[in-house]
Amino acid sequence: MTETTKNRSPEFRLAAGVIAGLRQDLFHDAFAYRSLPPMRTGRALTRLLSERMRVRAGWTPHALVGLAALITFLMGFGRADGAGGWSGIEIITTGLLPAAAVVLTLVRPVGAFWMSMALTPVSAIFSSEGWPWAPSMFLAHLVVLVVVAARTRPRTAAWMWVLTVLLGFVMANIGWHPYAVTGPMAVASAFALLVVTVVQTRRDAEREVTVQRTVTAVERDRRTLLEERTTIARELHDVVAHHMSVVAIQAEAAPYRVENPPPELEQAFLTIRENAVAALTELRRVLGVVRAEDYQAPDAPQPTLAELDGLLANVADAGLMAEKTITGAVRELPQGVELSAYRIIQEALSNTLRHAPGATAKVEIGYVLGGLGLRVVNGPPTGPVKPSQGAGHGITGMRERVAMLNGEMTAEPAADGGYEISAFIPVPLAQEPTRSETS
Repeated sequence: MTETTKNRSPEFRLAAGVIAGLRQDLFHDAFAYRSLPPMRTGRALTRLLSERMRVRAGWTPHALVGLAALITFLMGFGRADGAGGWSGIEIITTGLLPAAAVVLTLVRPVGAFWMSMALTPVSAIFSSEGWPWAPSMFLAHLVVLVVVAARTRPRTAAWMWVLTVLLGFVMANIGWHPYAVTGPMAVASAFALLVVTVVQTRRDAEREVTVQRTVTAVERDRRTLLEERTTIARELHDVVAHHMSVVAIQAEAAPYRVENPPPELEQAFLTIRENAVAALTELRRVLGVVRAEDYQAPDAPQPTLAELDGLLANVADAGLMAEKTITGAVRELPQGVELSAYRIIQEALSNTLRHAPGATAKVEIGYVLGGLGLRVVNGPPTGPVKPSQGAGHGITGMRERVAMLNGEMTAEPAADGGYEISAFIPVPLAQEPTRSETS
């Protein structure tokens, strides 16, 4: 069937597509149960309401549909009240059934449209006013079109309008009817459906923009995280490469420090050196994958906490006065911990310069038995310089460094309007370098 359709003319394929769209929109599962969900209450007006009123406000569309159904019924009842022998049937055909079609839009929208279309000739027969839509049926069909269009898509709205106009044209030409309202129905329904379609299209566009913004933000955060991990990998490469180079050199020189070393000892040191050299080679190869082409390795070793005074002097030249406080017994920590601690303090002070110009900062370093504690606090911004807006990537990088070392970190506004960053990096005693190892 598909191959046959492809071989047809473009006009035939266009007509087949139109018929398929009509069948999909108005015939496929026409009476399927599709309950109208409560309205979203996250917009500006509904946020002003209390929690209980906000929940009730979500049912506003249902209440409006119910009100329209009540008005439809009262219109049909009022016009049939003074009628002759057909008053009871007229109440049902021009009041009760049209109101039921309006209510049906809450659970079976497309089925409500077909019910309204079927009621149109029935109500016209038993009504003395309006052809083919009695006043109550006119309102009911207009409400049905609007509600169904709001619950479906613009193509469905177009199909409903075409079928409505076609039905009115056919019935208007059955005999002579001085009160034919096909024209007013065509104009009123076209205007109403156009408004609904514009609102629905704008809402879909806003939803699409929101989704795209969310995806973009997630991708940006993911890219920032990967870039930060790459930076950490580059920095740790210099630390690990230094230690592995020391291992290789020490293993090569160790046999010469012993007079007449046994062959087993020489072979052991040779194996240690070969493994160290192989590890260095693999480390450089893996790092080459994450390094950018324009990356240049630093000439100096990676910084440690011993160089913190130089960092504080640099930020002081930039206008940030930072006070350093050290508690506990100062001791040398693993170089990866020293490097990460230095970078965390550096990024925290950089954030202060960007987001709190004119403020002062306090840097607290605590050497405790199980690790290293860090705390950087800055005051609120002062002076004429406006704080720059950031995306929070610095905080992401700090969290990544702390998480890499199995530590914990908090970053939150301070009570005085400033900002506080606290971190704890655990360092088991077995990992702390001793004097003999570092000398």
